[in-house]
Amino acid sequence: MSTFGYYRLAAAVPRVRVADVDFNTTELIAAAKQAAGQGAAIVTFPELCITSAGCADLFFQPALLKAAEEALTRFADETAELPLVSVVGLPLLLDDKLFNVAAVVQGGVVRGFVPKSVISNKRESYERRQFSPAAMLTCTEVAMFGNFFRVPIGTDLIFTVSDELTFGVEIGDDATALLPPSTRLAMQGARVILNPSAAVALAGRGEYTLCQVQARSGSCVAAYVHASAGVGETTQDGVCGGSAVLAVNGHVVGRNEPFARELSIVYADVDMQRLAAARLSEINFCDNLLLAEWPSPRRVCCSIEVPECDWRYAELPSRPFVPTAEKMVERCEEILNIQAAALAKRVECAYAKTLVIGVSGGLDSTLALTVCDRALKLLGRSNDCILAITMPGFGTTGRTYNNAVKMIKLLGCTFKEVNIKEACLLHFKDLDFDPALRTNTYENVQARERTKLLMNLANKTGGMVVGTGDLSEIALGWATYNGDHMSMYGVNCSIPKSLIRCLIEYVATQSEPELAAVLRDVNATPVSPELLPPSDDGKIDQKTEEILGPYDLHDFFLYHFIKYGAEPDKLRALALHAFAGEYDEVLIESTLRTFLRRFFTQQFKRTCVPDGPKVGTIALSPRGDWRMPTDVCGTLWTDYLK
Repeated sequence: MSTFGYYRLAAAVPRVRVADVDFNTTELIAAAKQAAGQGAAIVTFPELCITSAGCADLFFQPALLKAAEEALTRFADETAELPLVSVVGLPLLLDDKLFNVAAVVQGGVVRGFVPKSVISNKRESYERRQFSPAAMLTCTEVAMFGNFFRVPIGTDLIFTVSDELTFGVEIGDDATALLPPSTRLAMQGARVILNPSAAVALAGRGEYTLCQVQARSGSCVAAYVHASAGVGETTQDGVCGGSAVLAVNGHVVGRNEPFARELSIVYADVDMQRLAAARLSEINFCDNLLLAEWPSPRRVCCSIEVPECDWRYAELPSRPFVPTAEKMVERCEEILNIQAAALAKRVECAYAKTLVIGVSGGLDSTLALTVCDRALKLLGRSNDCILAITMPGFGTTGRTYNNAVKMIKLLGCTFKEVNIKEACLLHFKDLDFDPALRTNTYENVQARERTKLLMNLANKTGGMVVGTGDLSEIALGWATYNGDHMSMYGVNCSIPKSLIRCLIEYVATQSEPELAAVLRDVNATPVSPELLPPSDDGKIDQKTEEILGPYDLHDFFLYHFIKYGAEPDKLRALALHAFAGEYDEVLIESTLRTFLRRFFTQQFKRTCVPDGPKVGTIALSPRGDWRMPTDVCGTLWTDYLK
């Protein structure tokens, strides 16, 4: 069985010689055994790899065609014991027409043939001279193995390895058709598309192929495996580069170095459950009317005992919300622009004279303040329109207070300070509450006092309150209901804690040295609501991540739970793999318990969150992104670790 839906896919570029069928078959068998030894469930070889793709008019020779069919039988026999599905290419003569086909081989048997649909008329590979397109096929089965076994043939075949792993095949230029076979195959249930190819290498073609594979995988919401013929092909009028590329739902997850002179195999561990969840939640194939016009596909069983996947070739970042180093600047700039543009529009629509924001010196309010700064630049207004307020309370430390004041002044905002201690003590008295008790009441009175001040100052100044709460807090309900939970516009509502740190660091790189130093110190400060008194040395004593667990873990769970519907045992296993050496099993499990419990019990806070801009594919707005009843019973998820 696979590990939580993960299967290892492989794209192989073997050594070949032109028309040397015996040599080529020996190389293919060796490559298949190597791929099986590495735990691959499927290996894809290049187009026409049994004969080589460059045989030209030799494809008309009966000797070559007979040798290719015998070689296919040999390949099937010698790979019969491998727990692997192999896809190899060869010419196949049927009804006096020659077809360029991919043979799907498993368990010592050819399970199906898929003919090429788009026969190229490119000058460097004029296939129309030798091959007929799939549309000219007049049969649905091929007799093989002494006519005792009939093999299905056609472009309508979907192969099933397991309930989770299904695949279809298109060949080479088929992917460039206006309506590629992969589109239909994906819409009819193929989660993997295999493309054996034999394209001649041209300047720029490698990058084009990479983009094409990436785009096809994204439009099909599938894994796409491309294996192209290598340098062993004829070089009479061109050379093949031997590219191997694997992509999953728009992301390249594996590629080789082209022009290798030896066997090249690229692997990727692909989560089929994740692809199924993405199709279910992100795109509904059933909405496409073309489905009703297409005939049902023929399904072919290729069941194998899939080796357990160790995720060695899995793309599983521990911080999935955080951009890669290559995309960091571009992505951070894009996110900040989305936030600023959204806030600027809201300011215009509300005719707001001021932006009222509470600045604590913590991560969230720091990011929100920088967004306010950007929004006013878009509107051509000065930062004195930002009414930035510090509201020291019983838990405020000198470090956060000083950072807040410095930021406000360095950004040129209107500064105001209101100490809330006296107001809170008066309210404790009204409640007959003993402030020596450090309960939720002690904390929430402070949070609501601050929100009351912000709202009333917005009324007084004709402004609007800019919310600072982030996606991680919204997911966990880590906010005081009708306290910091409430605002007039929440600019951070779809940005998790792990990403906020990156955004602040990016802003620091764009800032003057004095402001940059403050921003980096904010990033280095422990996350805290600062609602409980500090320690005797004046440092933060109430540390959120010591209470809830690391936000990096919570964000990881949130990503895989919301986006791909990962079940609790899978969340745990994924985290153990992604955070190996960083967090131990006990912490991961306890944090997962906290995440599941709080996610289901805190929906009532998410049901009435303020508006705010969506910046990524995951958000928890009840108006479109996450709809869940407040009174849901979450025991299916929360009880799994008991």
